[in-house]
Formats: sequence, C-alpha cells, structure tokens
Amino acid sequence: MCKFQTRCLLKVDDESEQATDQDQDESSREHTILTPLMDPKNSVHKDVARLERGSADQPEPELSSYVKELAAMSGIAVPMVLMGLLLYSRTMVSMLFLGTLGEMELAGGSLAVGFANITGYSIISGLAMGMEPICGQAFGAKKHSLLGLTLQRTILVLLFICFPISLLWLNMHKILLFCGQDEAIIEVAQSYIIYSLPDLFAQTLLQPLRIYLRTQTITMPITYCALAAMVLHVPINYLLVTVLNMGIRGVALSAAWTNINIVVCLLCYILFSNSCTSSWVSPSRECLKDWRSLLNLAVPSCVSVCLEWWWYEIMILLCGLLLNPKATVASMGILIQTTSFIYIFPSSLSFGVSTRVSNELGANKPERAKKSVVVGLCCSFVLGFAALFFTTMVRKRWARMYTGDGEIMRITARVLPIIGLCELGNCPQTTGCGVLRGTARPRTGANINLGCFYLVGMPVAVGLAFYGGFDFEGLWMGLMAAQGSCVVAMMVVIWRTDWGIQAERAQLLTRKDGVAERRSVGGGGGEVSGGLASIKIVEE
Repeated sequence: MCKFQTRCLLKVDDESEQATDQDQDESSREHTILTPLMDPKNSVHKDVARLERGSADQPEPELSSYVKELAAMSGIAVPMVLMGLLLYSRTMVSMLFLGTLGEMELAGGSLAVGFANITGYSIISGLAMGMEPICGQAFGAKKHSLLGLTLQRTILVLLFICFPISLLWLNMHKILLFCGQDEAIIEVAQSYIIYSLPDLFAQTLLQPLRIYLRTQTITMPITYCALAAMVLHVPINYLLVTVLNMGIRGVALSAAWTNINIVVCLLCYILFSNSCTSSWVSPSRECLKDWRSLLNLAVPSCVSVCLEWWWYEIMILLCGLLLNPKATVASMGILIQTTSFIYIFPSSLSFGVSTRVSNELGANKPERAKKSVVVGLCCSFVLGFAALFFTTMVRKRWARMYTGDGEIMRITARVLPIIGLCELGNCPQTTGCGVLRGTARPRTGANINLGCFYLVGMPVAVGLAFYGGFDFEGLWMGLMAAQGSCVVAMMVVIWRTDWGIQAERAQLLTRKDGVAERRSVGGGGGEVSGGLASIKIVEE
C-alpha cells in the first residue's frame, strides 16, 4: 500500500512538473512573440501608437495649412477693414459738415485736425500699440490675466500723457501764431481743438480696448460697435451743427460723442459677454507694478508711428513753398484723403498679421508664426498691385468728387499713378510693421522708419521738388523712394529672423513675474538672469 501510494505520488509529481514545464514553454513562446510587438522601435508598435494618437498628430499638408492660416487671418483682417471704412466715412461726414459752414471753418478745422494729429492722436495711437505684442503673446501663451493688467497699465499711461497734450492744445493759438499762420484761421482752429479735448480722452480708452479685443481675435464686436456709433453720427452732427447752431464746435463735439459711443458699446460687450471672462481683471494695485516691459515697447512704437504720420504733415508744409501753392496744397489734401482710404486695407492686414504672429509665438509655435508671415506678405503684394491698378484707372476722374478746379484735377491726375507705385512698397512695408509688432521689435521698426523716411525719402523729395524740376510730383517721388527703401529693409529683417529665438523671447515677455528689458543689439535671443525679476530680451 505504501509503495503504491509512493508510486502514485511520484507519478502525480512528474505530471505536475511536466505541466509546469509546458506552461513555462507556452509562456516563453508567448513572450517571444509579443516582445518584438511591444518594442517601441518595432514598426507595428509605431502604427498602433499612431492610431491611438489619432489623426490630429498626422502631418498636415502644406497647402492645407496655408489655406487655414489665410482663413484665420481673414477672420481678423476683414472685420478691421469694415471698421476702418466706417471710421473713414465718419471723417468724411465731419468734413462735409465743415464745408457747409464756409471756407474759413473748413480751413480752420483742417488746420486744427493737422495740429491734433501731430501733437495728440499720433502719440496716443503709437503708445497704445506697445500693448499689442504683450497681449497677443499672452493670449497665445494662455496667460489671460496679463491681458487685463496690460490694458489697465496702458490706459493709465495714455491718461498721464493726455495732460501735457491738453496744455499744448489749449495754447495752440500762441504756437501757430509764432509759426506765422493766419490769425483769423487760428481763431477758428483754436475753437475746434478745445472742443476736441473730450475726444482726446476718449481715445485713451478706445485705442487700448480695440487692441485688447483684437489680440484675442475678437473683431466682429468692434465692427458692430463702430457701425452702431456711425448710425448715430449723422443725426448727432445735424443736431449740434444745424439745430443747436454750434457751428465748428458742434463738428468737434460730434466726433468726440461718436467715439464715446464706441467706447461705451465696447465696455458693455466686455462686461456682459462671456468672451472676455478669463482676461478681464478688476482694477487693483497689481496694475501699478511691472511697467518697464510695457514702456520699453510703447515708446519705440510711438516713435515709429509719429515718424510716419509727421512725414505727411511736413509734405503739406513743403507744398506751400512750391510754384503754385494754392493748387498743390488743395491737391495734397485730396491725395492724403486718397492714401488714407487705401491705407485701410494694408493696415487691417497688418493688424491680422500682428495678432496671428504674436498668438503663435506666445503658444511657442514658431513654425506657425512663420507661416502667418508668409501668408501676410503674399496678401500684401496682392494689395499693392490692386492699389496700383485702382489709382491708375481712376486718375482722371477721382479729383472731380472733391473739386471742379481744372488745375487741381490735372495735378491730382498726374500724381495718382505715383501713389500707386508708392503702395507697391507701402503695403508690404505696413505688413512688415505688423510682423515686427507681433514679435515685440518696435525699436527695429522705428529705426527703419527714421532711416528710410528722413534720411532717404526727405532728401529725395526736396531735391526733386525744388532742384530737379519735378515740383509737386517730386515730393511724391520722395515718398516712393522712402517706401521702396523701407520695404527692402523690412524684408531683410524678416528674412534674417530666427523664429525659434522669437518664440523664446515671447515666453520671457509673458512671464508675469519678470521684467522685460530691451537692448538694441544685433543677434542673440533671450536670457533669464538673476532670478524672477531680471529678464533680458534682445531684439534681433
């Protein structure tokens, strides 16, 4: 019995060992089969992983990516074009009401607008653009609270600068009298500019609010607000100018009233919609800190804008020294209105490019930012040729909308094709300025404008107009030389841009606990040194 039990036990043990060996063999074979499949280097594993990730990570076709970029940019630029046309029509309505008051009021109002542009609006607009790269890159980096803080800081900067500007406006009579202007016209201009003071302070809110929304790709509400204000603009002018008989003061007040209406509409949208919930920040002491990065961008932006705006005012002054000053000054007024109309399109494209580039750099996607630049520049050249075609086709009929004077129409018809050639350079140059704003390099733009407009364009304009025998056309040939050199300089700067470095700079600029210091030296990227409060960003 014991032997039998022992034999049975041994048999059971042998069977169990054989079963165990079989299990191990099967496990080993299974491991041998699965191990290559589990190897990350194995192509099957790669295919499975690719399927798990889904089609989102599949490389997108080049053409498709550019088409998508064009659609994204158009979504920003087209509403800005509509808004620009609305604001342009507002200016035309104001000029029409000025014209109904008489020649003296028209001359005085034009003089006041020119003085306001030089000493006020150009400065406000330029300083406000300093917030554009910060807000655009912060939105891309999802640092939404930084947008609200930058908005508050910019408004404070503009309010502060409004007080010295107001003093200049209040003393415009003495300044223009010292410059030798006609005293009767100065009296009318002084009345206009005093009643434009509310508009100056309205601009301190309007300009930052527009940039704040646009850098978040919120553009249609801006257009709707401008449309609502424009619907009321004509009745307001009629009420103040005709019914209340306020004359030139009513024209100035109506312009201010319209801008205040836009500001109120924008604030209502921001406060009562859900679009700005994450970026809207309640006023606090936080907005009184970390001003350096904003000011280091705002001041060069202001210089760049002013240099370009002031060029046209200098051109008007030079017209008074030509052979037929009355006709050339009148023609200059028509042509500046024309260039202002054409400028709506490249400037809107520039806003779209700036927003797209800054958003993508803030999101640390340099290749997408580069694609935005390529799409924007291609569109700008198309706009340039369209402007050339437009000015050439309407050259004999355009001036008739403004005057019946044969000499003015003849001069205007001769110069319009030159303006078209200027736009071949101006459209890409304006888009290039948008690229520099989006990459937080306004100092580079200011240097280019200074060199091209005043070291190239101005000598050419004076030389051709007064010494080369080209007279009025010579001034516009000087502008053509300035725009041509400007676009070449812009293209060189953009071509040499290292987009990886610009993405790194964007990460530094949007660091909430850092201070961005600008240094205008060649090359380099960005470096963090010394802890939280010492970020140095170098313009390339």
